[in-house]
Parts: sequence; structure tokens; C-alpha cells
Amino acid sequence: MSGFTRFFREKNGFPKFKSKKNPIQSFPIPQHYSVDFENNTVKLPKIEPIKAVLHRKFDGELKTATVSRSCKGNYYISILVEDGKGLPAKHPFIESTTIGIDVGIKDFAILSTGEKISNPKYLKNPLKRLKVLQKRVSRKQKGSKNRAKAKTGVAVLHEKISNQKHDFQNNLSFKLISENQAIALETLNVKGMVKNHHLSQAISDSSWSIFVTKLEYKATWFGKTILRIGQFEPSSKLCNVCGYHNSF
Repeated sequence: MSGFTRFFREKNGFPKFKSKKNPIQSFPIPQHYSVDFENNTVKLPKIEPIKAVLHRKFDGELKTATVSRSCKGNYYISILVEDGKGLPAKHPFIESTTIGIDVGIKDFAILSTGEKISNPKYLKNPLKRLKVLQKRVSRKQKGSKNRAKAKTGVAVLHEKISNQKHDFQNNLSFKLISENQAIALETLNVKGMVKNHHLSQAISDSSWSIFVTKLEYKATWFGKTILRIGQFEPSSKLCNVCGYHNSF
């Protein structure tokens, strides 16, 4: 805590973490802190207010805050807030206000309306760069500073890809939840599917499970319904116009 304290007091610069294995560090603040939206500052215990870029304004009782440092050296604070509001009631839905989603590899998703959502290939462009960085790591001596530096380079690239992925999925899930009262999803055995070595990279890159999680919690926030389709239902083989079942 003393390293963070010196940093926030602008005396000793950034805190120097001692862990070589884990470049991502964090610590919780359970109480006695505050947020000032007018001055864009966060007041933590025993130190002066810290200038911050606040993501959004909120109202409610402040709970636990977590200060973290990313592998790129950026500092973040995430705040849990109790707003005292109950969850909205489920909106009634009919077939015309329900949409089905079939996730895939060639396309990220195909909707029951026939609309195809392109699958951003997050690792396609930086893949060569990633291989180069990983080779650098393997060539460095274990436990050396150069190896730790090379591993940080790999982590920074992964962080960039992850941020792009979350941004795409957050925007898409919000759009689908906003435009429909219910969403039907196929139940997928992702763990079993990634055992196929020819498809495992593409499946992992698509992050279907994370996308489904985003749909589920947004549906809860806005009173929408998530419907589950059986794992062995031929949803990918049904025509969205006439319902014809292609057995091939």
C-alpha cells in the first residue's frame, strides 16, 4: 500500500511491484473513500484526492472499490455501487419480438431474420506479431529481466485484443437486447468443441461464452428473456424463411 500512497501523493512516481510472474496487481478498498464528479477526482483513505477519468456518473451507496494496475502500466479503479433499485419485471414477448441467434466461426452470429454478423478476426492481423513475441520469450533465460520484459510484450498484445473483443461484444449485445423482448440461444458444449484442434483457435477467439454472459446480464438489467434451445436441436440447418431442414 505504501507504494500506491507515494504515487498518489506525487512523490515517488509509480509504485514498483515486486512480482515477476504476475504483472497485473490490485488491492481492494472496502470503505472510507469517495468520488467527486464535479472535479473528476477519487478520494482514497489517508491520501489526497486523485485525478481520474470517470467512466460514467452514478448514484447510490458506495461499496467495495478495487484499484488495479494493468500489464501496460495503466491504473484503474472499479467501484461497486448499491443503487437500491430492484430489477425490472420481465417484458411479455411474442414470436415477432423474439430473435434467435446461432453463433458460428465464419460469421460471428447469424440471426433468425437471416442477418449475418461478421466475425472480427482479432488474432488474424496481430497473429504473426504474437508468434514473434512468443519466440522471444522462449529464447530468453528463465528468471531474467529480459524474459520478464518479453512476457510483458505478449501480455500487452493480448490485452489490446481483449479490449477490442469486449468492445465489439458489449455493443452487439446491447443492440440485440434493446431491439428484442426475448432472445433464443443454442446451448453449446464449448469445452468439447475446443478439443477439435482445427477449430480450437477460431472458437477461443470468438469467445462465445463471454458473449452469452453479456446477453444474460443485460437481459436481467432490462427485463428481457433469454430462451435456451437444446444442444442437439438442428438450429444451424433450418432455413430462416421457410423452416426447411437441411439434413446435410
